[in-house]
This record gives sequence, structure tokens and C-alpha cells, in this order.
Amino acid sequence: MIVKHLADLIGTENEVKGDTWESRRFLLKKDNVGFSMHDTIIKAGTTTTMWYKNHIEAVYCVQGEGEVETLDDGKVYPIKDGTIYTLNGHERHQVRAKSDLRLVCVFNPPCTGLETHDEDGAYPLLD
Repeated sequence: MIVKHLADLIGTENEVKGDTWESRRFLLKKDNVGFSMHDTIIKAGTTTTMWYKNHIEAVYCVQGEGEVETLDDGKVYPIKDGTIYTLNGHERHQVRAKSDLRLVCVFNPPCTGLETHDEDGAYPLLD
């Protein structure tokens, strides 16, 4: 069994920050569970463009308000507590946070923890 607490991740290599977000990586590829799980904050008033062309991502909102737009078709979906969205088609998308958004994100294949967004907003596949 794996048991972790958020406070134990803060200030370690499992806490990663970007200009518009911060992500605390609870489960990673090295945990050998077949997926990774991250507790992510998208900062209020920001827009983050992403395209997970190498991963499927499911995102569950546990706090805040915002929206996600799929860029290829321009559809906009509201995000608030209790919303889940899944990028099962590797959609290019933007997340716009009206308030701080706290999101639980699950990736398959699992992330290693070393990924950073490339110029397309994607995570590369790393071993």
C-alpha cells in the first residue's frame, strides 16, 4: 500500500511550478500503479494552454471556478467543484481560472515527475 500526505510533498522534487500553475505529484511512474496522480493549482486570472498528445488526462475539480476550451472546435465548458473532464482524444485545450482552481489530475501513461510542458504545451514521454 502507498500512503502519502500533501504536506510531505511541498518543497520536494514532487512539487513542480510553472508560471500559471503548481503541481504536487502524489503518484508517478516509479510507483508502478499504471497511472500518475497530481494535485494541481491553476492560478486565478490565468490562461494555460496544453496539449497532452502523449497522455490521456482526467481532471476532477475539487475547488474553484473556471473553464476549459477545446481549441480545435472552440467549445467552452464550465469548471467548478465536482466537475470532471477527460481529454480522451488528446485535445489541445486552454484552462482559464476565474479563481484558483484545485484539480486532481490523472495521467495515463504515468508521468515520471521530470516532465515540463514543451512549446506545444505537451509532456514528452520519458522513461
